Amino acid sequence: MTTSAAVPPADRPAIPAAGATAGPPAGPAPDRGTVDLTVVVPAYNEEQRLGPTLRAVRDHFRALPGTDWELIVVDDGSADGTAAVAEAAAREEPRVRLLRTPENRGKGHAVRTGVLASRGRRVLVTDADLATPIEEFGALSERLDAGAAAAVGSRALPDSRIAVRQHAVRELLGRLGAGLIRAAAVPGIRDTQCGFKLFDGDKVRAAFADSRLDGWSFDVEILRFFHQRDWEVAEVPVRWAHQPGSKVRPLAYPRVLADVVRLRWRAAGPAALAVPALYLLLALFLYSGLLTGPGHRYLADSGSDQTQWEWFFAVTADNVAHLRNPLFSDLQNFPLGVNLMANTVMLGLSVPLAPVTLAFGAHVTWAVVLIGGTAATAFSWYWLLARRFVRSRWAAALGGGLCGFAPPMVSHGTAHPNFAVLFMMPLIVDRALRLCEGRRTRRDGVVLGLFLAYQVFLGEEALLLAVTGMALFALFYAIAAPDVARAVARPLLRGLGVAALVAVPLVIVPVGWQFLGPQSYHSVLHGQVGNHPMALLEFATRSLAGDEKVAASLSLNRTEENGFFGWPLVAVAVAVCVHLRDQPRVRALGLTALAAAVLSLGQNIPLPGTDKTLPGPWRLLAQLPFYESVIESRVAMVCAPVLGILVALACDRLVLRRPRSEREASRRVLGCAALVVAVLPLLPTPYPVIERAPAPAFVADGTWRQYVRPGRSLVPVPVPSPSDTAALGWQMDADLGFPFPGGYFNGPWGPDRTGIYGPEPRATSELLRQVAETGKQPAVDARVRRDFQRDLDFWRADALVLPHHPHAQELRETVTALVGKAPVRAGDTWVWDVRGTG
Repeated sequence: MTTSAAVPPADRPAIPAAGATAGPPAGPAPDRGTVDLTVVVPAYNEEQRLGPTLRAVRDHFRALPGTDWELIVVDDGSADGTAAVAEAAAREEPRVRLLRTPENRGKGHAVRTGVLASRGRRVLVTDADLATPIEEFGALSERLDAGAAAAVGSRALPDSRIAVRQHAVRELLGRLGAGLIRAAAVPGIRDTQCGFKLFDGDKVRAAFADSRLDGWSFDVEILRFFHQRDWEVAEVPVRWAHQPGSKVRPLAYPRVLADVVRLRWRAAGPAALAVPALYLLLALFLYSGLLTGPGHRYLADSGSDQTQWEWFFAVTADNVAHLRNPLFSDLQNFPLGVNLMANTVMLGLSVPLAPVTLAFGAHVTWAVVLIGGTAATAFSWYWLLARRFVRSRWAAALGGGLCGFAPPMVSHGTAHPNFAVLFMMPLIVDRALRLCEGRRTRRDGVVLGLFLAYQVFLGEEALLLAVTGMALFALFYAIAAPDVARAVARPLLRGLGVAALVAVPLVIVPVGWQFLGPQSYHSVLHGQVGNHPMALLEFATRSLAGDEKVAASLSLNRTEENGFFGWPLVAVAVAVCVHLRDQPRVRALGLTALAAAVLSLGQNIPLPGTDKTLPGPWRLLAQLPFYESVIESRVAMVCAPVLGILVALACDRLVLRRPRSEREASRRVLGCAALVVAVLPLLPTPYPVIERAPAPAFVADGTWRQYVRPGRSLVPVPVPSPSDTAALGWQMDADLGFPFPGGYFNGPWGPDRTGIYGPEPRATSELLRQVAETGKQPAVDARVRRDFQRDLDFWRADALVLPHHPHAQELRETVTALVGKAPVRAGDTWVWDVRGTG
């Protein structure tokens, strides 16, 4: 314990005499002879309760041999006879002093006045109602004797004894408030508001000299001061009884929480405020094209995905608004529908953001999720790095930025928010690390279970990849530090068991719906899509140093550039692993990145410069449950946070370690230059946008209502598919008023229910697709018409519509031949009314 923060006696102001008026104290009291103990009692309109309290305190300490004490009563602008009661006590006992404030300023101000006027080596603060008996002082004093800097009475510990409880509502509010305070400001203290606390005198005077809060939340500010300086605060179970006449009103609870927010804001340093702002500005820069008009702007690289995601947000909000099942919709693929849980609609965001979608439209929700989620992901990694890995906030900021804006994240950020919005992953990692500490295994396991359950509703494949990366790290760390691994194994496994018991009941129904419900499937056919080895060393399309043609030759498409970290960053990461190889965590990180990179190469690893391949280790996972649906190149995303952590460690060492010689100074300059060369080429460039095509007037002006009956469908020509999603936009413009067959989603195909993109092909949809792609009009005979009529009946079709299309004439003539009658022109759309043809 250190007392370096204590103010020297010479700096203390004069102590007012009994009955004097006390203004705002400027600092601790002068040393007019120290005493063993000062008892501070704040009082506001306590005429009825103060007298017995002062007598009890006086009698208790008179009976303690060898204790030199003083008792300070601070009258906080009372309007009754409180001051007279204190003056009478002072006349009977000279060690009692009265300080008065000219007006009521709040309990915090009163306690500050008393503490800063105190002379005790220890200071006891107790309420005027003495809800905690003064006899409990001994239990607190023992904890200071054992080395604690403060001992706080607690009503929340198992051994606490509550003689008279508060009203149930007040008690519930107190528990909720205590939980929020503990999480936000004072970790580890269950009860910050019990009015019976004993402090080291010099330390508490330093704390109050720095304090600013005058209200009920002053306890939080003082305890946070102790916490930030790593001064031990012991929580001690005490006897407590609710006393009538409490001054705490219901509005005090939200005021305390507001003060906690003020404390956090005040405590935040420049980095803590600047870093999230920088991340948000970078996200806004990336998506600046959307900001000028999200309703008519479209991310050029997203293909069909932006429309699909906007539809997901829109249909989820509609389900929420109408209290329908959020796991299913038949607006696409009518009448079979779409299993939304099996389509990663990010219910963890689409449901809470439903009011935004309903009020402003799905296009605004799309922009909010991408911009806010990207910035939040980077900040979450920054928080983890600052908490667990580095001391320099700016090193953490650099590493967090790399984690959140790494090339794979930027690639997915144009079309796959379930892979770009990963703010839960650092929280999951941190909670797993807490389990390894073995302090609160049950509580941390519960929280981890809640986190895992929530991530299931954000993205299961991303969670699977994260768990894979964590498992790889655990394996390599166990090899690097087996003694540590054995020590943490038991609490970790116990906590993971608790997490499973919490998470499984929360997700079992939706996950069961996903795999067993309507339109569920077992795996997705995507072929073997591994990274090319050179993709790990080149630059992505949207990186500052990226080459569009090179990236295109090494990736599936622009939304799947899952490597592309650039050779300078890879070289720096290798150098960091070599230089810091004495640290087991660094060795484990390096091996984790290497293993993930090799797994991402897929089942057959191409040899650069040849047409030959080598068998890849992904073959060991390719047929396992869940892994069979993973696009293997995505495993390289595990490398992004690993590289971010390694860069943060390197930056932290360069920033904090002062060079002792010119040679070390030169190495420091070279190290900084290497980090710049590694990171600068990866800076992302803004996503290009295009104007989205407007919906046909037939849809936009509501003409469709004249043709489509409730429970029946509108059939766009050609039938919507993953490559043609315009109809999803029409549907959203029509307020989801009509369903249609086909669409863009994942669904089952064949007797094995294998997952495919889009609907299971039907004769008519395939016929119209071929005409749309080739412009060749097929022969329409009786068999084709029978298939067409069968499909109309299956789709429950009321109308077929053909808007502008490059092959509109061929499509119009083909559909006319199928229907057997000419269409009518409705604005800019050809319409075939097929009601009654079944």
